[in-house]
Amino acid sequence: MLSFVVPAYNEELELPATLSAIHGAAAASSEPYEIVVANDGSTDATAAIAAKAGARVVTIQRRQIAAARNAGALEARGDILFFVDADTRIGPAHVTGAQAALAAGCAGGGARVNTDGFVPFWGRVFVRAFSAFYFTAANLGAGAFLFTSRENYERAGGFDEELFAGEEIYFSKALKKLGRFRVLAEPVVTSGRKLRMYSARQILGLSVGIILRGKQGVRSRDKLDLWYDGKRETKARDAVSGSLPG
Repeated sequence: MLSFVVPAYNEELELPATLSAIHGAAAASSEPYEIVVANDGSTDATAAIAAKAGARVVTIQRRQIAAARNAGALEARGDILFFVDADTRIGPAHVTGAQAALAAGCAGGGARVNTDGFVPFWGRVFVRAFSAFYFTAANLGAGAFLFTSRENYERAGGFDEELFAGEEIYFSKALKKLGRFRVLAEPVVTSGRKLRMYSARQILGLSVGIILRGKQGVRSRDKLDLWYDGKRETKARDAVSGSLPG
């Protein structure tokens, strides 16, 4: 079985399109599948929307992305795990590509990222530069989309719950110790809302701060408003990519 784990906090606008995309992508595989939504302290209709879309809902009260992913994985029954953020759309190529990578002996992997809707010029430049380093040079997986086997997830120790951001980096590194890590060529489409809702100064300042402080900078929610202030756009975007290259 394939298990799609979706961590979510107040994602009533983005979640319907995300779950619909997962259903469509999973249909490309001959394997049975399930969707597990890890509802972490939502105060909106996230849980009801997930249940209506055929997902099993796991409810926690941690307000921590790593903990939500681990809670969903613990509930999941599949031997292949996909971690898909609640504002991210995947397609059939991501499912079949992940299956092929694991069958070829890879320990896990991810995919490049495109953003939806309008993104300011500085944001497009930032994502291009980030992608060139993160996906191409460092060969790491973004939290928006990661995949691995159940066995390798457990061997890697899951996501580090001491971290409130950047946990996907250390999870990717743990998987790379177990075998090859494959970044799929086909990009997923994730929300560009952070690039629309925050200024260049806020995002660049936070990014530099995390780089300089390392793990110490992400061991609490302090100064991590980009992930934990709960700001959301008031209207869901269409599930189409912006002008960023794949």
